Amino acid sequence: MESHHKTNYSLSQFTWEGEECPSSKSGTTFLIMVYSAMIAVGIMGNSCLVFVITRQKEMHNVTNIFIANLSCSDILMCIVCLPVTLIYTLMDHWILGEALCKLTPFVQCISVTVSIFSLVLIAMERYQLIIHPTGWKPMVSQSYLAVGVIWVVACLISVPFLSYNVLDSMPLQNLSLPFPVQDHWLCIESWPTDNNRLAYTTSLLVFQYLLPLALIAICYLSIFLRLRRRKDMVERARDSSRDNRAKGSRRINVMLGSIVGLFALCWLPLNIFNTVFDWHHELMISCQHDLIFSLCHLMAMASTCVNPIVYGFLNNNFQKQLKSTLSHCRCWGVAERYENLPLSAMSTEVTKESNLSKGSVSIHS
Repeated sequence: MESHHKTNYSLSQFTWEGEECPSSKSGTTFLIMVYSAMIAVGIMGNSCLVFVITRQKEMHNVTNIFIANLSCSDILMCIVCLPVTLIYTLMDHWILGEALCKLTPFVQCISVTVSIFSLVLIAMERYQLIIHPTGWKPMVSQSYLAVGVIWVVACLISVPFLSYNVLDSMPLQNLSLPFPVQDHWLCIESWPTDNNRLAYTTSLLVFQYLLPLALIAICYLSIFLRLRRRKDMVERARDSSRDNRAKGSRRINVMLGSIVGLFALCWLPLNIFNTVFDWHHELMISCQHDLIFSLCHLMAMASTCVNPIVYGFLNNNFQKQLKSTLSHCRCWGVAERYENLPLSAMSTEVTKESNLSKGSVSIHS
């Protein structure tokens, strides 16, 4: 089988021989508007989130560091991958050179890997704090080490795209002439065998989507069951302070769970598309292939906007922090005090009251 195909991270145009698919001006306008909006929201929103977390030392806790790391991977996606995808889709051939042909899918694979692994670490940290509140708790220094390990692993996983993404020329046929008049450059994946390609793309689907989401689901399900039991205990004991802490913890977990759920939902259509295409590409309708891929890819890229919207701009404390930081640069004046519910120490009925008095500033809604 010829390897002119699109995978999770390849932006290659599939060529349907003997059929020319008409382009749509309305479709082109729609793609330009949507991709431009995603790029703007993704870069500005995630940059604001990272800026606020890095500027406020009291916000340097484990969960916030992982969320800032998630935002950094989304920024990388918005800067490198989205503009290239838009240009390639509109031009219908590759004009950006061999370096970007290799770099773009490599960066996209890194970004997705970092994002999903960051969500896994957030879920595991919440699980440890709530299910085992008296046990080991991750430290800030350990979270920085985990972030470094995530990026190294993501780079190693993505290396095959540097090797097997290549430029390939295809002659364009002028209908008025009996011979090709110029070359049509495509950025494609050229694997030694189809079995190698299928093994790699299937492994990515399993280890980059299915298994991480299964682990996250187990963690949050355990947390949900523990918090529900705790709610029953609080109601029987009628302890208002514990009730407030339990409500705060539930709000944080709902917010984090929403980020995970939206990430899984955004990437589901593209993963289904890639699986069908890799194993049964003959099922794809020729002229609808690019349209279906574009819609699935738009859904996946929408995940770059989820983090700042859910975690930041629907959050009153984050808005106050951002406004205060941008207005005063935190260089003078007395810092405005906000609700003190730290993400990393919100927890359980056995958490000491001192943790609440000295914890970092939360940005939950």
